Amino acid sequence: MLCPCGNRNNIYPDCCGRFIEGEGFPATAEILMRSRYTAYTLLREDYLLLTWHSSTRPVTLGLSDEVATKWLGLDVKRHELLQPELAIVEFVARYKVNGRAYRMHEVSRFVFEKERWFYLEGDVD
Repeated sequence: MLCPCGNRNNIYPDCCGRFIEGEGFPATAEILMRSRYTAYTLLREDYLLLTWHSSTRPVTLGLSDEVATKWLGLDVKRHELLQPELAIVEFVARYKVNGRAYRMHEVSRFVFEKERWFYLEGDVD
């Protein structure tokens, strides 16, 4: 199975799967963002919460309670290291809910702490 994150020719176990299954941590904020997108496609709330910074992390996401979302693709527009411990990733994710297509454009902020990257927050437009 090709990895849902959109890295060309990468199969899930060799790409985002290794992080989602607990084998190490993504080396960059962009790789973390891609693995989080993949976790959304697989309803892996455990991984999403684990990679969310404690200062902004919700108690639960309720992914299993939501209307079924079909994720269609991810396009990373930019990845910028603002400081050694602060980065942004801009992306567009496409998805369908009840047959209707949507796109989510977000600029996400990530923080490097305790030798790994965490999702901090994002601005969606």
